[in-house]
Amino acid sequence: MACYVAGDCFRLSSLFHHFKIKQSLRNDGIVLYQYLQNETNILPYHNYQPVIGLEVHAQLLTESKIFSPEIAAYGGEPNTHLGPISVGHPGTLPFFNKKALELAVKMGLATHCQIQERNEFSRKHYFYADLPKGYQITQMDTPICYSGHLDIEVNGETKRIRINRIHLEEDAGKSTHDIDPNNTLVDLNRAGTPLIEIVTEPDIRSADEAYAYLAEIRKLLRWLGICDGNMEEGSLRCDANVSVMLKGATQYGQRAEVKNLNSVRNLKRAIEHEVMRQIEVIDGGGKVIQETRSFDADNGTTFSLRSKEDADDYRYFPEPDLPPVLVSQSYIDGINSTLPALPQELYKKFINEHGLPASDAKILTEERDIALFYVNLTGFTNNYKAAANWVIHNVQAYLNEKGVEIAKFPITFEHLAGLINMIDDGAVSYTIANQQLFPAMLLQPQKAPRVLAEELNLIQQRDVAVIGSIVQQILDNNPNEVARFHNGELKLQGFFMGLVMKASKGIADPKAATQVLIEKLNQK
Repeated sequence: MACYVAGDCFRLSSLFHHFKIKQSLRNDGIVLYQYLQNETNILPYHNYQPVIGLEVHAQLLTESKIFSPEIAAYGGEPNTHLGPISVGHPGTLPFFNKKALELAVKMGLATHCQIQERNEFSRKHYFYADLPKGYQITQMDTPICYSGHLDIEVNGETKRIRINRIHLEEDAGKSTHDIDPNNTLVDLNRAGTPLIEIVTEPDIRSADEAYAYLAEIRKLLRWLGICDGNMEEGSLRCDANVSVMLKGATQYGQRAEVKNLNSVRNLKRAIEHEVMRQIEVIDGGGKVIQETRSFDADNGTTFSLRSKEDADDYRYFPEPDLPPVLVSQSYIDGINSTLPALPQELYKKFINEHGLPASDAKILTEERDIALFYVNLTGFTNNYKAAANWVIHNVQAYLNEKGVEIAKFPITFEHLAGLINMIDDGAVSYTIANQQLFPAMLLQPQKAPRVLAEELNLIQQRDVAVIGSIVQQILDNNPNEVARFHNGELKLQGFFMGLVMKASKGIADPKAATQVLIEKLNQK
Protein backbone atom coordinates (compact mmCIF):
# COMPACT_ATOMS: atom_id res chain seq x y z
CA MET A 1 0.00 0.00 0.00
CA ALA A 2 1.53 3.34 -1.04
CA CYS A 3 1.25 6.55 0.96
CA TYR A 4 0.48 9.83 -0.85
CA VAL A 5 0.41 12.06 2.25
CA ALA A 6 3.73 13.27 3.67
CA GLY A 7 5.13 15.68 6.24
CA ASP A 8 3.88 16.86 9.62
CA CYS A 9 0.37 17.36 8.24
CA PHE A 10 -0.13 13.59 8.06
CA ARG A 11 -3.29 12.73 9.99
CA LEU A 12 -5.09 9.51 10.71
CA SER A 13 -8.35 11.10 9.59
CA SER A 14 -6.93 11.60 6.11
CA LEU A 15 -5.72 8.03 6.06
CA PHE A 16 -9.19 6.78 6.96
CA HIS A 17 -10.63 8.87 4.15
CA HIS A 18 -7.96 8.01 1.60
CA PHE A 19 -8.25 4.27 2.02
CA LYS A 20 -11.99 4.38 2.66
CA ILE A 21 -11.82 2.34 5.84
CA LYS A 22 -15.33 1.55 6.95
CA GLN A 23 -16.63 3.09 10.14
CA SER A 24 -17.21 -0.40 11.53
CA LEU A 25 -13.48 -1.08 11.14
CA ARG A 26 -12.60 2.24 12.73
CA ASN A 27 -14.82 1.48 15.72
CA ASP A 28 -13.42 -1.97 16.27
CA GLY A 29 -10.34 -1.41 18.41
CA ILE A 30 -8.88 -4.89 17.84
CA VAL A 31 -9.25 -4.93 14.05
CA LEU A 32 -8.03 -1.36 13.73
CA TYR A 33 -5.07 -1.96 16.04
CA GLN A 34 -3.98 -4.99 14.03
CA TYR A 35 -4.48 -3.12 10.77
CA LEU A 36 -2.35 -0.20 11.89
CA GLN A 37 0.38 -2.50 13.18
CA ASN A 38 0.64 -3.92 9.66
CA GLU A 39 1.06 -0.40 8.27
CA THR A 40 3.63 0.95 10.74
CA ASN A 41 5.84 2.17 7.91
CA ILE A 42 3.34 4.85 6.96
CA LEU A 43 1.28 5.48 10.09
CA PRO A 44 2.11 7.73 13.04
CA TYR A 45 1.42 4.79 15.35
CA HIS A 46 4.97 3.68 14.62
CA ASN A 47 6.28 6.82 16.31
CA TYR A 48 4.40 6.37 19.60
CA GLN A 49 4.82 4.23 22.68
CA PRO A 50 1.79 3.34 24.86
CA VAL A 51 2.28 3.68 28.61
CA ILE A 52 -0.22 1.78 30.75
CA GLY A 53 -0.87 1.23 34.43
CA LEU A 54 -3.60 -0.98 35.83
CA GLU A 55 -5.70 -0.86 38.98
CA VAL A 56 -7.29 -4.22 39.78
CA HIS A 57 -10.08 -4.41 42.37
CA ALA A 58 -10.61 -7.90 43.79
CA GLN A 59 -13.37 -8.86 46.21
CA LEU A 60 -12.02 -11.09 48.96
CA LEU A 61 -13.55 -14.48 49.69
CA THR A 62 -14.61 -13.82 53.27
CA GLU A 63 -17.90 -14.92 54.76
CA SER A 64 -18.70 -11.49 56.18
CA LYS A 65 -18.03 -7.91 55.18
CA ILE A 66 -14.82 -6.11 56.04
CA PHE A 67 -16.14 -3.89 58.84
CA SER A 68 -19.48 -5.50 59.74
CA PRO A 69 -21.00 -8.97 60.25
CA GLU A 70 -23.38 -9.04 57.25
CA ILE A 71 -22.96 -11.80 54.68
CA ALA A 72 -20.51 -10.97 51.88
CA ALA A 73 -21.90 -13.18 49.11
CA TYR A 74 -22.86 -12.44 45.53
CA GLY A 75 -26.54 -12.44 44.73
CA GLY A 76 -29.54 -12.43 47.00
CA GLU A 77 -32.56 -10.16 46.76
CA PRO A 78 -31.51 -6.53 46.40
CA ASN A 79 -30.79 -4.71 49.65
CA THR A 80 -31.05 -7.79 51.88
CA HIS A 81 -27.36 -8.20 52.88
CA LEU A 82 -27.45 -5.04 54.95
CA GLY A 83 -27.00 -3.99 58.55
CA PRO A 84 -26.68 -0.83 60.62
CA ILE A 85 -22.89 -0.60 60.15
CA SER A 86 -22.72 -1.08 56.38
CA VAL A 87 -25.39 1.56 55.77
CA GLY A 88 -23.82 4.00 58.20
CA HIS A 89 -26.43 4.35 60.90
CA PRO A 90 -25.44 6.94 63.56
CA GLY A 91 -23.74 5.48 66.60
CA THR A 92 -22.51 2.32 64.91
CA LEU A 93 -18.84 1.37 65.01
CA PRO A 94 -16.91 -0.71 62.44
CA PHE A 95 -14.68 -3.61 63.41
CA PHE A 96 -12.02 -5.21 61.25
CA ASN A 97 -12.35 -8.64 59.59
CA LYS A 98 -9.10 -10.52 60.29
CA LYS A 99 -9.71 -12.91 57.37
CA ALA A 100 -9.42 -9.95 55.00
CA LEU A 101 -6.01 -9.19 56.49
CA GLU A 102 -4.86 -12.78 55.95
CA LEU A 103 -5.94 -12.81 52.30
CA ALA A 104 -4.32 -9.45 51.59
CA VAL A 105 -1.02 -10.60 53.11
CA LYS A 106 -1.19 -13.80 51.03
CA MET A 107 -1.49 -11.77 47.84
CA GLY A 108 1.32 -9.51 48.92
CA LEU A 109 3.66 -12.42 49.58
CA ALA A 110 2.72 -14.08 46.29
CA THR A 111 3.61 -10.87 44.41
CA HIS A 112 6.92 -10.33 46.26
CA CYS A 113 5.65 -7.27 48.15
CA GLN A 114 6.87 -5.76 51.38
CA ILE A 115 4.23 -6.08 54.12
CA GLN A 116 3.27 -3.00 56.13
CA GLU A 117 3.64 -3.57 59.86
CA ARG A 118 1.42 -0.68 61.03
CA ASN A 119 -1.77 -0.36 59.02
CA GLU A 120 -4.06 2.63 59.42
CA PHE A 121 -7.39 3.28 57.73
CA SER A 122 -8.71 6.52 56.27
CA ARG A 123 -12.04 7.93 55.24
CA LYS A 124 -12.30 8.76 51.54
CA HIS A 125 -15.23 11.11 50.99
CA TYR A 126 -17.32 11.11 47.86
CA PHE A 127 -21.05 11.15 47.38
CA TYR A 128 -22.76 8.55 45.24
CA ALA A 129 -26.10 6.89 45.69
CA ASP A 130 -24.42 3.50 46.13
CA LEU A 131 -22.11 4.69 48.95
CA PRO A 132 -24.53 4.92 51.88
CA LYS A 133 -22.15 6.39 54.47
CA GLY A 134 -20.95 9.17 52.16
CA TYR A 135 -17.39 7.97 52.57
CA GLN A 136 -15.37 4.83 51.94
CA ILE A 137 -13.03 3.28 54.50
CA THR A 138 -9.74 2.58 52.74
CA GLN A 139 -5.97 2.67 53.20
CA MET A 140 -4.35 5.85 51.98
CA ASP A 141 -0.90 6.32 53.53
CA THR A 142 -0.21 2.77 54.74
CA PRO A 143 -1.13 0.16 52.13
CA ILE A 144 -0.93 -3.36 53.55
CA CYS A 145 1.50 -4.39 50.74
CA TYR A 146 3.91 -2.31 48.67
CA SER A 147 6.92 -2.50 46.33
CA GLY A 148 6.19 -5.85 44.70
CA HIS A 149 6.27 -7.30 41.21
CA LEU A 150 4.73 -9.92 38.95
CA ASP A 151 6.43 -11.53 35.97
CA ILE A 152 4.40 -12.08 32.82
CA GLU A 153 5.17 -13.83 29.55
CA VAL A 154 4.32 -12.17 26.24
CA ASN A 155 5.38 -13.53 22.86
CA GLY A 156 7.82 -15.92 24.49
CA GLU A 157 9.56 -13.22 26.52
CA THR A 158 9.34 -12.59 30.26
CA LYS A 159 8.67 -9.09 31.53
CA ARG A 160 8.51 -7.83 35.11
CA ILE A 161 5.63 -5.54 36.05
CA ARG A 162 6.22 -3.60 39.25
CA ILE A 163 3.39 -3.37 41.78
CA ASN A 164 3.22 -0.03 43.56
CA ARG A 165 0.78 -1.06 46.28
CA ILE A 166 -1.98 -3.38 47.40
CA HIS A 167 -4.40 -1.80 49.84
CA LEU A 168 -7.53 -2.88 51.68
CA GLU A 169 -10.86 -1.10 51.39
CA GLU A 170 -14.60 -1.65 51.35
CA ASP A 171 -16.64 -1.91 48.18
CA ALA A 172 -19.54 0.37 47.34
CA GLY A 173 -23.01 -0.78 46.32
CA LYS A 174 -24.13 -1.26 42.75
CA SER A 175 -26.12 1.20 40.63
CA THR A 176 -28.13 -0.11 37.67
CA HIS A 177 -29.17 2.31 34.94
CA ASP A 178 -30.71 0.11 32.24
CA ILE A 179 -33.71 -1.50 33.96
CA ASP A 180 -35.91 1.50 34.71
CA PRO A 181 -35.78 4.19 31.97
CA ASN A 182 -36.55 6.96 34.44
CA ASN A 183 -34.64 5.94 37.56
CA THR A 184 -31.33 4.54 38.73
CA LEU A 185 -31.76 1.42 40.86
CA VAL A 186 -29.40 0.96 43.80
CA ASP A 187 -28.54 -2.40 45.41
CA LEU A 188 -26.46 -2.03 48.56
CA ASN A 189 -25.79 -5.74 49.09
CA ARG A 190 -22.23 -5.25 47.86
CA ALA A 191 -21.56 -2.25 50.12
CA GLY A 192 -18.91 -3.15 52.66
CA THR A 193 -17.61 -6.22 50.83
CA PRO A 194 -13.83 -6.46 51.41
CA LEU A 195 -11.61 -5.47 48.51
CA ILE A 196 -7.96 -5.32 47.74
CA GLU A 197 -6.84 -2.86 45.09
CA ILE A 198 -3.67 -3.89 43.24
CA VAL A 199 -1.98 -0.89 41.60
CA THR A 200 0.88 -1.29 39.13
CA GLU A 201 3.58 1.14 38.18
CA PRO A 202 3.20 2.45 34.59
CA ASP A 203 5.35 -0.42 33.30
CA ILE A 204 2.96 -1.92 30.75
CA ARG A 205 3.71 -1.04 27.15
CA SER A 206 1.03 -2.78 25.09
CA ALA A 207 -2.47 -4.16 25.21
CA ASP A 208 -0.99 -7.66 25.00
CA GLU A 209 1.08 -7.04 28.12
CA ALA A 210 -1.99 -5.69 29.95
CA TYR A 211 -3.95 -8.79 28.90
CA ALA A 212 -1.18 -11.10 30.16
CA TYR A 213 -0.85 -9.22 33.45
CA LEU A 214 -4.56 -9.25 34.26
CA ALA A 215 -4.84 -12.92 33.30
CA GLU A 216 -1.90 -13.76 35.57
CA ILE A 217 -3.33 -11.71 38.46
CA ARG A 218 -6.71 -13.42 38.11
CA LYS A 219 -5.07 -16.85 38.05
CA LEU A 220 -3.05 -16.04 41.15
CA LEU A 221 -6.10 -14.74 43.04
CA ARG A 222 -8.01 -17.93 42.25
CA TRP A 223 -4.99 -20.12 42.95
CA LEU A 224 -4.67 -18.77 46.49
CA GLY A 225 -8.42 -18.75 47.20
CA ILE A 226 -8.38 -14.97 47.61
CA CYS A 227 -11.00 -14.05 44.99
CA ASP A 228 -13.15 -16.09 42.60
CA GLY A 229 -12.03 -13.84 39.73
CA ASN A 230 -15.52 -13.65 38.22
CA MET A 231 -15.37 -10.45 36.21
CA GLU A 232 -18.89 -10.89 34.85
CA GLU A 233 -20.31 -10.74 38.39
CA GLY A 234 -18.05 -7.83 39.33
CA SER A 235 -15.93 -9.61 41.93
CA LEU A 236 -12.89 -8.65 39.84
CA ARG A 237 -12.78 -5.29 38.09
CA CYS A 238 -10.03 -3.39 36.33
CA ASP A 239 -9.32 0.26 35.51
CA ALA A 240 -6.66 1.15 32.93
CA ASN A 241 -4.64 4.37 32.92
CA VAL A 242 -3.54 4.89 29.32
CA SER A 243 -1.25 7.44 27.73
CA VAL A 244 1.03 7.61 24.71
CA MET A 245 4.38 9.32 24.17
CA LEU A 246 6.80 9.63 21.31
CA LYS A 247 9.30 6.80 21.23
CA GLY A 248 12.51 7.88 22.88
CA ALA A 249 10.78 10.53 24.99
CA THR A 250 11.40 10.62 28.74
CA GLN A 251 8.18 12.33 29.83
CA TYR A 252 4.90 10.44 29.82
CA GLY A 253 1.93 11.82 27.95
CA GLN A 254 -1.36 12.92 29.49
CA ARG A 255 -3.30 9.89 30.65
CA ALA A 256 -6.95 8.98 30.49
CA GLU A 257 -8.51 6.43 32.81
CA VAL A 258 -10.82 3.77 31.38
CA LYS A 259 -13.04 2.48 34.20
CA ASN A 260 -14.65 -0.81 35.18
CA LEU A 261 -13.51 -3.18 32.44
CA ASN A 262 -15.34 -6.43 33.01
CA SER A 263 -13.28 -9.01 31.11
CA VAL A 264 -9.68 -9.65 30.16
CA ARG A 265 -10.61 -9.43 26.49
CA ASN A 266 -12.42 -6.12 26.94
CA LEU A 267 -9.39 -4.71 28.76
CA LYS A 268 -7.32 -5.50 25.68
CA ARG A 269 -9.91 -4.06 23.31
CA ALA A 270 -10.35 -0.89 25.35
CA ILE A 271 -6.60 -0.22 25.51
CA GLU A 272 -6.15 -0.87 21.81
CA HIS A 273 -8.87 1.62 20.94
CA GLU A 274 -7.78 4.20 23.51
CA VAL A 275 -4.18 4.14 22.28
CA MET A 276 -5.29 4.77 18.70
CA ARG A 277 -7.73 7.48 19.80
CA GLN A 278 -5.00 9.37 21.63
CA ILE A 279 -2.57 9.06 18.73
CA GLU A 280 -5.18 10.49 16.38
CA VAL A 281 -5.86 13.38 18.75
CA ILE A 282 -2.16 14.24 19.04
CA ASP A 283 -1.45 13.73 15.34
CA GLY A 284 -4.35 16.04 14.52
CA GLY A 285 -2.80 18.85 16.54
CA GLY A 286 -4.98 18.38 19.61
CA LYS A 287 -4.19 17.55 23.21
CA VAL A 288 -5.25 14.52 25.24
CA ILE A 289 -7.16 15.71 28.30
CA GLN A 290 -7.11 14.03 31.67
CA GLU A 291 -10.49 12.40 32.01
CA THR A 292 -12.40 9.32 33.07
CA ARG A 293 -13.73 7.21 30.21
CA SER A 294 -15.81 4.08 29.84
CA PHE A 295 -15.75 1.30 27.26
CA ASP A 296 -18.59 0.36 24.95
CA ALA A 297 -18.12 -3.35 24.31
CA ASP A 298 -20.69 -3.36 21.50
CA ASN A 299 -18.72 -1.10 19.16
CA GLY A 300 -15.24 -1.35 20.72
CA THR A 301 -14.86 2.35 21.56
CA THR A 302 -14.21 4.39 24.69
CA PHE A 303 -16.29 7.46 25.57
CA SER A 304 -15.91 10.26 28.06
CA LEU A 305 -17.64 10.10 31.45
CA ARG A 306 -16.19 13.16 33.16
CA SER A 307 -13.24 15.49 32.96
CA LYS A 308 -10.48 15.32 35.59
CA GLU A 309 -8.60 18.55 34.97
CA ASP A 310 -7.88 18.78 38.70
CA ALA A 311 -7.13 15.92 41.07
CA ASP A 312 -10.17 14.69 42.97
CA ASP A 313 -10.37 16.09 46.48
CA TYR A 314 -11.52 13.14 48.55
CA ARG A 315 -10.72 14.93 51.85
CA TYR A 316 -8.89 11.94 53.29
CA PHE A 317 -8.48 11.86 57.04
CA PRO A 318 -7.73 9.05 59.52
CA GLU A 319 -10.67 6.76 60.32
CA PRO A 320 -11.39 7.66 63.97
CA ASP A 321 -13.35 4.50 64.77
CA LEU A 322 -10.71 1.94 63.79
CA PRO A 323 -7.42 1.49 65.65
CA PRO A 324 -4.26 0.67 63.66
CA VAL A 325 -3.84 -2.97 62.66
CA LEU A 326 -0.40 -4.26 63.62
CA VAL A 327 1.15 -7.05 61.55
CA SER A 328 4.04 -8.89 63.19
CA GLN A 329 6.82 -10.72 61.37
CA SER A 330 5.75 -13.97 63.03
CA TYR A 331 2.25 -13.49 61.58
CA ILE A 332 3.73 -12.92 58.11
CA ASP A 333 5.99 -15.96 58.46
CA GLY A 334 3.01 -18.08 59.52
CA ILE A 335 1.02 -17.12 56.43
CA ASN A 336 4.04 -17.58 54.20
CA SER A 337 4.43 -21.15 55.48
CA THR A 338 0.89 -21.98 54.32
CA LEU A 339 1.31 -20.75 50.75
CA PRO A 340 1.14 -23.52 48.13
CA ALA A 341 3.58 -23.76 45.26
CA LEU A 342 2.71 -20.84 42.99
CA PRO A 343 1.78 -21.25 39.31
CA GLN A 344 4.95 -19.67 37.92
CA GLU A 345 7.06 -21.88 40.19
CA LEU A 346 5.28 -25.03 38.99
CA TYR A 347 5.39 -23.83 35.39
CA LYS A 348 9.19 -23.68 35.53
CA LYS A 349 9.39 -27.01 37.36
CA PHE A 350 7.24 -28.81 34.80
CA ILE A 351 9.45 -27.54 31.98
CA ASN A 352 12.88 -27.81 33.60
CA GLU A 353 12.46 -30.94 35.74
CA HIS A 354 9.69 -32.86 33.99
CA GLY A 355 10.73 -32.01 30.46
CA LEU A 356 7.26 -30.86 29.41
CA PRO A 357 6.74 -28.47 26.50
CA ALA A 358 5.73 -24.94 27.53
CA SER A 359 2.24 -25.47 26.08
CA ASP A 360 1.60 -28.43 28.42
CA ALA A 361 3.04 -26.60 31.42
CA LYS A 362 0.81 -23.61 30.71
CA ILE A 363 -2.36 -25.73 30.56
CA LEU A 364 -1.47 -27.64 33.70
CA THR A 365 -0.90 -24.46 35.71
CA GLU A 366 -4.07 -22.64 34.67
CA GLU A 367 -5.90 -24.01 37.72
CA ARG A 368 -4.43 -24.96 41.06
CA ASP A 369 -6.44 -28.18 41.49
CA ILE A 370 -5.38 -29.46 38.05
CA ALA A 371 -1.74 -28.65 38.76
CA LEU A 372 -1.81 -30.39 42.14
CA PHE A 373 -3.54 -33.42 40.61
CA TYR A 374 -0.69 -33.69 38.11
CA VAL A 375 1.91 -33.27 40.86
CA ASN A 376 0.30 -36.05 42.90
CA LEU A 377 0.00 -38.28 39.84
CA THR A 378 3.71 -38.00 39.09
CA GLY A 379 4.39 -39.35 42.57
CA PHE A 380 3.37 -42.78 41.17
CA THR A 381 4.90 -42.68 37.68
CA ASN A 382 8.09 -41.34 36.13
CA ASN A 383 6.54 -40.92 32.69
CA TYR A 384 5.84 -37.21 33.18
CA LYS A 385 4.84 -36.54 29.59
CA ALA A 386 2.32 -39.39 29.51
CA ALA A 387 0.92 -38.23 32.86
CA ALA A 388 0.50 -34.71 31.42
CA ASN A 389 -1.26 -36.09 28.34
CA TRP A 390 -3.73 -38.10 30.40
CA VAL A 391 -4.54 -35.13 32.64
CA ILE A 392 -4.84 -32.61 29.80
CA HIS A 393 -6.91 -34.80 27.50
CA ASN A 394 -8.66 -37.66 29.29
CA VAL A 395 -9.14 -36.28 32.79
CA GLN A 396 -10.21 -32.82 31.70
CA ALA A 397 -12.51 -34.27 29.03
CA TYR A 398 -14.29 -36.22 31.78
CA LEU A 399 -14.56 -33.11 33.99
CA ASN A 400 -15.97 -31.05 31.12
CA GLU A 401 -18.44 -33.73 30.13
CA LYS A 402 -19.72 -34.22 33.68
CA GLY A 403 -19.46 -30.55 34.64
CA VAL A 404 -17.61 -31.35 37.88
CA GLU A 405 -14.46 -30.20 39.65
CA ILE A 406 -11.41 -32.44 39.75
CA ALA A 407 -12.16 -33.32 43.38
CA LYS A 408 -15.01 -35.42 41.93
CA PHE A 409 -12.77 -37.34 39.54
CA PRO A 410 -13.29 -40.99 40.56
CA ILE A 411 -9.92 -42.59 39.69
CA THR A 412 -7.14 -42.37 42.26
CA PHE A 413 -3.66 -41.10 41.44
CA GLU A 414 -2.25 -44.57 42.05
CA HIS A 415 -4.69 -46.32 39.70
CA LEU A 416 -4.27 -43.75 36.90
CA ALA A 417 -0.51 -44.01 37.23
CA GLY A 418 -0.89 -47.79 37.16
CA LEU A 419 -2.63 -47.48 33.80
CA ILE A 420 0.24 -45.35 32.46
CA ASN A 421 2.78 -47.84 33.75
CA MET A 422 0.91 -50.76 32.15
CA ILE A 423 1.19 -49.02 28.78
CA ASP A 424 4.90 -48.41 29.34
CA ASP A 425 5.40 -52.07 30.29
CA GLY A 426 3.56 -53.26 27.22
CA ALA A 427 0.83 -54.94 29.27
CA VAL A 428 -1.82 -53.03 27.31
CA SER A 429 -1.64 -50.90 24.19
CA TYR A 430 -2.39 -47.19 24.36
CA THR A 431 -5.41 -47.69 22.11
CA ILE A 432 -6.90 -50.35 24.37
CA ALA A 433 -6.10 -48.29 27.45
CA ASN A 434 -7.70 -45.18 26.02
CA GLN A 435 -10.76 -46.73 24.41
CA GLN A 436 -11.61 -49.59 26.77
CA LEU A 437 -9.65 -49.75 30.01
CA PHE A 438 -9.91 -46.10 31.04
CA PRO A 439 -13.73 -46.00 30.53
CA ALA A 440 -13.97 -49.22 32.55
CA MET A 441 -11.92 -47.65 35.34
CA LEU A 442 -14.31 -44.69 35.46
CA LEU A 443 -17.18 -47.11 36.07
CA GLN A 444 -15.28 -49.27 38.59
CA PRO A 445 -12.68 -46.92 40.12
CA GLN A 446 -12.16 -49.13 43.16
CA LYS A 447 -10.50 -51.82 41.02
CA ALA A 448 -6.84 -51.67 40.05
CA PRO A 449 -6.31 -51.30 36.29
CA ARG A 450 -4.47 -54.63 35.96
CA VAL A 451 -7.35 -56.47 37.65
CA LEU A 452 -9.84 -54.84 35.30
CA ALA A 453 -7.66 -55.55 32.28
CA GLU A 454 -7.48 -59.23 33.18
CA GLU A 455 -11.23 -59.47 33.82
CA LEU A 456 -11.96 -57.83 30.46
CA ASN A 457 -9.30 -59.86 28.63
CA LEU A 458 -7.42 -56.71 27.62
CA ILE A 459 -3.90 -57.81 28.56
CA GLN A 460 -1.72 -57.60 25.48
CA GLN A 461 -1.12 -60.97 23.86
CA ARG A 462 2.57 -61.74 23.40
CA ASP A 463 2.40 -65.52 22.94
CA VAL A 464 4.00 -66.12 19.54
CA ALA A 465 2.09 -69.35 19.03
CA VAL A 466 -1.29 -67.71 19.61
CA ILE A 467 -0.40 -64.75 17.42
CA GLY A 468 0.98 -67.12 14.76
CA SER A 469 -2.32 -68.98 14.47
CA ILE A 470 -4.19 -65.71 14.03
CA VAL A 471 -1.74 -64.51 11.37
CA GLN A 472 -1.88 -67.82 9.53
CA GLN A 473 -5.67 -67.70 9.40
CA ILE A 474 -5.57 -64.15 8.01
CA LEU A 475 -3.12 -65.13 5.27
CA ASP A 476 -5.09 -68.26 4.38
CA ASN A 477 -8.28 -66.20 4.03
CA ASN A 478 -6.66 -63.59 1.76
CA PRO A 479 -4.59 -65.45 -0.88
CA ASN A 480 -5.04 -62.76 -3.55
CA GLU A 481 -3.61 -60.08 -1.27
CA VAL A 482 -0.73 -62.39 -0.33
CA ALA A 483 0.06 -62.84 -4.02
CA ARG A 484 -0.05 -59.08 -4.63
CA PHE A 485 2.30 -58.57 -1.68
CA HIS A 486 4.81 -60.97 -3.22
CA ASN A 487 4.44 -59.14 -6.53
CA GLY A 488 5.72 -55.96 -4.90
CA GLU A 489 2.72 -54.33 -3.16
CA LEU A 490 4.55 -54.12 0.14
CA LYS A 491 2.06 -51.63 1.56
CA LEU A 492 -0.34 -54.57 2.03
CA GLN A 493 1.59 -55.39 5.19
CA GLY A 494 -0.45 -52.67 6.88
CA PHE A 495 -3.64 -54.27 5.57
CA PHE A 496 -2.68 -57.62 7.12
CA MET A 497 -1.72 -55.98 10.42
CA GLY A 498 -5.12 -54.32 10.59
CA LEU A 499 -6.84 -57.67 10.15
CA VAL A 500 -4.61 -59.24 12.80
CA MET A 501 -5.42 -56.53 15.35
CA LYS A 502 -9.12 -56.76 14.53
CA ALA A 503 -9.12 -60.55 14.86
CA SER A 504 -7.29 -60.33 18.20
CA LYS A 505 -9.67 -57.57 19.39
CA GLY A 506 -6.73 -55.25 19.70
CA ILE A 507 -4.77 -57.20 22.28
CA ALA A 508 -2.08 -58.71 20.03
CA ASP A 509 1.30 -57.16 20.78
CA PRO A 510 1.99 -55.07 17.64
CA LYS A 511 5.73 -55.71 17.75
CA ALA A 512 5.34 -59.48 18.11
CA ALA A 513 2.54 -59.56 15.52
CA THR A 514 4.65 -57.64 13.00
CA GLN A 515 7.56 -60.01 13.45
CA VAL A 516 5.37 -63.12 13.03
CA LEU A 517 3.59 -61.63 10.01
CA ILE A 518 6.87 -60.86 8.21
CA GLU A 519 8.19 -64.35 8.90
CA LYS A 520 5.06 -66.03 7.55
CA LEU A 521 4.87 -63.78 4.49
CA ASN A 522 8.46 -64.68 3.66
CA GLN A 523 7.64 -68.39 3.92
CA LYS A 524 4.94 -68.27 1.26
